[in-house]
Amino acid sequence: MPPSNKPQSPKPASTETPPSEHTFEGDYRPTAPALFHPHAADPRIRVEPLQVNFLHKLADALNTTLDLNTLMHRVADLVRAVIDYKIFAILLINDRSEDLRMRFQIGHTTEVERMRIKVGRGIVGQAALQRRSLLIEDVTRTDNYIDANPNVRAELAVPLIIKNKVIGVLDIQSETIGYFTLEHQRLLELVASRMAVAVENARLYTRVSRQAQTLAVLNDISREITSILDPNDLLERIAQLLKRVIDFQMFSILLWNDRNQHFEHSFSSRFGERVIRERIIALGEGLIGTAAQLREPVLAPDVRKDSRYIEANPEVRSELAVPLVYKGEVIGVLDLEHTRVNYYNDDHQRTLSTLASQIAVSIANARLYQRIHEEEQRMERDLEMARQVQLRLMPSRPPKLERAEIAAQFVAARSIGGDVFDYLDYGPGRTALAVGDVSGKAAPAALYAALVSGILRSLAPQHLSPATMLAALNDQLQERKLDSQYVTMLMAVWDDSNQTLQIANAGSVQPLFVAANPADTTQPPAVHTIQAEGFPLGLFPNAEYEEFTLSTRPGDLIVFFSDGIVDAVNPTGEMFGDERLTKLLEAQHHPTAQSTVDAILQAVTDFQAGTAHFDDETIVVLRVLEPPVPSH
Repeated sequence: MPPSNKPQSPKPASTETPPSEHTFEGDYRPTAPALFHPHAADPRIRVEPLQVNFLHKLADALNTTLDLNTLMHRVADLVRAVIDYKIFAILLINDRSEDLRMRFQIGHTTEVERMRIKVGRGIVGQAALQRRSLLIEDVTRTDNYIDANPNVRAELAVPLIIKNKVIGVLDIQSETIGYFTLEHQRLLELVASRMAVAVENARLYTRVSRQAQTLAVLNDISREITSILDPNDLLERIAQLLKRVIDFQMFSILLWNDRNQHFEHSFSSRFGERVIRERIIALGEGLIGTAAQLREPVLAPDVRKDSRYIEANPEVRSELAVPLVYKGEVIGVLDLEHTRVNYYNDDHQRTLSTLASQIAVSIANARLYQRIHEEEQRMERDLEMARQVQLRLMPSRPPKLERAEIAAQFVAARSIGGDVFDYLDYGPGRTALAVGDVSGKAAPAALYAALVSGILRSLAPQHLSPATMLAALNDQLQERKLDSQYVTMLMAVWDDSNQTLQIANAGSVQPLFVAANPADTTQPPAVHTIQAEGFPLGLFPNAEYEEFTLSTRPGDLIVFFSDGIVDAVNPTGEMFGDERLTKLLEAQHHPTAQSTVDAILQAVTDFQAGTAHFDDETIVVLRVLEPPVPSH
């Protein structure tokens, strides 16, 4: 019959929701407007909420938490409200091993919970492989069923898909044949489509939180290890701190030895106990040597399948080796081992690589500190020996004179100093005194002072006058000239027979003459500066020097001192100065040479009040004595 040309009356508007123009991956929403099939015989559903009501509850359950455990508990409770199950499981795919592992379960035994199911194996494995839900009315008629529970008869498995990727399977089982219906399947598909997004968000949140915690721990580790300068303590602490981010079983730090061109075990632990490992490893040898040679981490999920592995421990299954690079040079390797296959992953590798650079810097600093410390100890021993030698170059006791007494004291600003003083025998009743100050401080000044002292002793047998002695000493230093090195010196010759003192000065601090007042002992002595001047020794050739002769009386003092006395400073930066020294000398009553030396040093020490000595301090005091009473 031909079709009629009669206009068609408009059809009533459909109450069905028009299909979406877009399809969404992992979306298992039912096409029927009703959630449950109207002809289903006893679907065994406790409550029958409207679809929109159920979606509200599902959205509330999934969107109000980012904790994966809480999320799975809520899904289990929601599904139980509409499907009376006894066995329920949520399995997630492990990205490393690519197998399904139970992340949450109800009704399974512990042995079943620990099972690892390959994709494609069993009902859940097939659901993941085929990327579709599977409703099995009788599992005994299915060849691929994993008989984990002999009482199970029916099973419903729905894959969790997000961004076109299967991330897991939602699985429920029953001991009744044909227990699950199409309505159950559609309901579980609806749950799975929404749950996949929630699971991925929760896993992402967990990864971000774990990364944040790891970074915080790495920051704490970096801050702590940089404060440890003892190499042995540092390596042990690295092992302890690294355990906070990677739960290893065996750990080693190998450091490069330049002498034998091998990596040596500097620290090793095994199951928490420190062990000694004597094995050395060449560059490119085994996983450790390969990591060093390539200058990049080497991860072996199963060492038995890695041709580079050299067996040292038959228990080892997985290994991670990360080189320690400092200033472009490999100084060592961090090596982690475990008895489980696939234990170490990319996250472990990134974490260890991030920490390796800081560990390398800390180890390099600790080794540098150790070398410096050893050098300092050796230098301290050398300086102590030099100090002993310097003290031997100075006279141990003053000469015995009838008409004068001499006392002296030398205090070095450091272990050794550049001041020098000496007594030279000029024959019966005559003694030469030399007080000098070498430019600079510490070892260079002490060595130059030793040179000056040696030359001075070599010229002493000639019994030269003070001015002639200084000129001769200057000529000798000109022959052994050193840039920027010179010495200031006072030279004096005491004649015990007539109590006179000949003095010449080569740029040194002018001495003080303390004249006693025998007529009135209650009056303070008169303190005068001996105006003797001249060029320092070693600066100019053919230098000539003035000479003065002083007549003395019993009780007079001649005080020779280096600039370290008057230039001493207190905590406020104020100098001790000539005025304080003059007042101290004026305040003494019937002093001896030794008491004068002691009083000056004590006054300077008190003035400094703990301030470090800036310069060497030397004092030599000559006191004129009364003539001896003739014996009858």
